[in-house]
This record gives sequence, structure tokens and C-alpha cells, in this order.
Amino acid sequence: MSVKNLIFIGLLVFVPISIAGHFLEWGALPIFLTACLGIVPLAAWMGTATEEIAVVVGPNLGGLLNATFGNATELIIALVALNAGLVNVVKASITGSIIGNLLLVMGLSMLLGGLRFKEQEFQSVVARMNASAMNLAVIAILLPTAVDFTSQGIEESTMQQLSAGVAIVLILVYGLTLLFSMKTHAYLCEVGEAENESEEGETGHQPNVLLWSGVLLACTLFVAVESELLVSSLEEATSMLGLTALFTGVIVVPIVGNAAEHATAVTVATKNKMDLSLSVAMGSSLQIALFVAPVLVLAGWVMGQPMDLNFNPFELVAVAVAVLIANSVSSDGRSDWLEGTLLLATYLVLGLAFYFHPVIEGIG
Repeated sequence: MSVKNLIFIGLLVFVPISIAGHFLEWGALPIFLTACLGIVPLAAWMGTATEEIAVVVGPNLGGLLNATFGNATELIIALVALNAGLVNVVKASITGSIIGNLLLVMGLSMLLGGLRFKEQEFQSVVARMNASAMNLAVIAILLPTAVDFTSQGIEESTMQQLSAGVAIVLILVYGLTLLFSMKTHAYLCEVGEAENESEEGETGHQPNVLLWSGVLLACTLFVAVESELLVSSLEEATSMLGLTALFTGVIVVPIVGNAAEHATAVTVATKNKMDLSLSVAMGSSLQIALFVAPVLVLAGWVMGQPMDLNFNPFELVAVAVAVLIANSVSSDGRSDWLEGTLLLATYLVLGLAFYFHPVIEGIG
């Protein structure tokens, strides 16, 4: 068993600890911290269960399953926060997930992979396709904000209707990207699939679908419970830590929800599998922008929460910067440790900016 899996198994102890802390009324900060630590291994086991089931059901259905559950943890946390009325935290977490995957995960992968291998290569055509889709996502979340900024007194209901329309377009585009990558141009993803199959072939086992389906269901339920504990203690705990809700939403929550995925991307990069690493990092960003964010907009409409695509302008700047530099670095189909350092430095600068960003009404 790998060190990574041993760590995730060890972190499972924080699931009952956080639940016990809630009933024993330990206070917001201990519950928040233990819930954060408890979510990490649950997200990891959700990912493992999804991959194991995908092996049995085949590449097409398996790819759809991975695409659906790839960011399930972040979606569950966001839905719980949305239901609690923390709309701006939800928007901040969307921003944070996108920039975290493009800068932090890609940066660590390129840095650690580049330190072990002088130069690593990956398919530039896939990177360019992802870049084009991310450009669309930036435009989609920029326009509602621009409409609000350039108009006087636009009604909240109007903004929600505009956002819902954009959300439907983005979900359709996401469906088309799945069709492109899994059907009409599936050969572009053959490298990543071959790498996965070779690793699975080494283990020589046939996954138990019922067992892993039970694991997936159990982890999903526990993630929902832990998300409820995290969200209910978030405002008081972050205040005690001296953090604004904006910083927590952009930096802390995405790292917690994406930790398992981050570990996977970095691990495969150190094995000189940059195609697979970038597929995880950029694919996750695309799923957040084209699927999770639109679903949250539509869910907000159903819940009666004012969730729309009218973001804080500074968050839009951060996303645009992340997409710009990530596209620039990945466009040539090669990477090294310096490019990874540049991505990490950009993430650090943005993190500092969010940390010192003054509290805005409705945000912190």
C-alpha cells in the first residue's frame, strides 16, 4: 500500500471525531478543522471507487462516471453552503477551484516532475482544446458581471435569468466536450487511458462493482455530513483564525475539497506521466467552470438563493490571470521545473492578494 493511501486511511479518524465534536459542542474551530481533515480521505475514496467502477463498466460509461463524480466533493460542499445562504462563499470556492487546479496543481506537478525529469512532454492538442474551453468559461462568467457593471440598477431576478441562460449553454458545451473526448476524438485521450490500463493490468484484479458502489454511496453520505459541519462552523471559525470568508472560499475550501485529486496529479507527474497529470488538473478546472458552476446557478434558483454568475471583479481578474498563464505554459506541449515555479509563484501572489483584500459587504 502506498504512503498516500496510508495517510488517507489515517485521516479517516477525523470523520467520527468531527461528528463527536458536534454533539459534544466543542466549538466552531475544532469542528471546522476536523471536518476539513475528514473530508480529504472521503474525497479520495470517492475518487478511487469511481475509478474502480469505471474499469468494469467500460471506457464510455466509465468516462461519463468520472466526469460526473470528478468534482462531487466540491459540488456537495457548495450545495450545502448555498442552502445555508453563503452565496458569496460558493462563488469564491468556484473561483478558488479553477485557479487552484490551473496554478497550484499544475505548478506542483510541473515542478516536482521537472526536478525528477529534465523535461516532460504531453499532447499539446489536448492542452489547446482545454485552453479554448477555459477561454469560453472566462467569457461566460465575465459577461454577467460586465452587464451589471455597465447598467444602472439591474434587478436581481433579471441577473438570475441571464445567469441561468448562460448556465444552460455551459452545460451543453460541457456535454459536447465529453462527446468530443470520449467519442468523436477519443484517440486524443488514448495516452492517458493506456497509462491507466497498464497500471490496472499490473494489479491483475477485477473490481467488485457492488462493493465499490457501496463505498461510493457511503462516502457521498459522509461527505454531505462533514460538509454540513464545515459550513455551519465556517463563519465563526474563520473569524477566530483572522481569515475573511473571501480568502476561505478562494483558498481554504478548494484545497480541502481537491486535496485527493491534487495528490493524484502530482503523483503521476513524478512518474513522468504529464498527459495524465494535466488531464486531471485542467479537466477538473473545466468541470468546475462548465458543469459545477452552472449546476449551482440552477440549484440556487430552485432553492430560492440569489446564486448567479455576477462575480466579484477581483475574482474575475484572478481567474483570467490563471487561465492566461496556464494556457501560455501548456501551449507548447512540454514542461520543466521553472514553468512549474512560475505557476506556483502566480498562485502565491494571488493568495496574498486575497488574504489582504479588504472585507466587502456580503463577502466577509
